[in-house]
Amino acid sequence: MTKNTSDQADDQGEGDARRWVASGFTAQVIKNEDDEGWAVTMTRDGDAEPVLVSPWTMGRDKKNPKPLNHTDFKTLLKGAQDVLTRHEAQARARRHRSVTVMAEGEAIRVDLDVAADEDDPHALLTAWGPLGDKLAERRVAPDFKLSSASAGRWIAGGFGDA
Repeated sequence: MTKNTSDQADDQGEGDARRWVASGFTAQVIKNEDDEGWAVTMTRDGDAEPVLVSPWTMGRDKKNPKPLNHTDFKTLLKGAQDVLTRHEAQARARRHRSVTVMAEGEAIRVDLDVAADEDDPHALLTAWGPLGDKLAERRVAPDFKLSSASAGRWIAGGFGDA
C-alpha cells in the first residue's frame, strides 16, 4: 500500500500499477465483477464508498489492466471532484426554496433554508425587500411548507409566527 508522506507535495502522489494515492483520494484498479474487464474506483480519504467507479482499459496483453499513471489519476480526480460538486449543489437545492410575493405594491422575496443539522433540525425563513435588504428572519420547523400563500400570510402578519 502506498501513502503520501507529509513532506510530499499533494499533487505529486504515489502510485503503482493498480493504486494511486494523492490529493485526498485513492484510485484503485479492481476486477470488474459484472464483466470480464477492469474498473477503477476513486475514493475520498475517510469515505467508505467510492465517489466514482468507471471502466478501466485493458493492457496490451488483453488480460491485465493498463497501469495507472499521473495523468490518468489527474483525469480521474477531476471526474470525482465534479461528481462531489454536483452532489453538493443538488443537496443545497433540496434545502433551499424561494418565492416572490407582491405585498403593498412591492415584490418581496421569501427564502426558506433548511439547516443541514441532524442534532438541531430547523429552517430559516427570510424576507428580502426589493433592494435586497433583509426585512425579517424567523426560525421555523424543517418541514415548513413554503408557498406564495404561506409567505403572504407571514408578511401580512407582520413577520411574526409563520
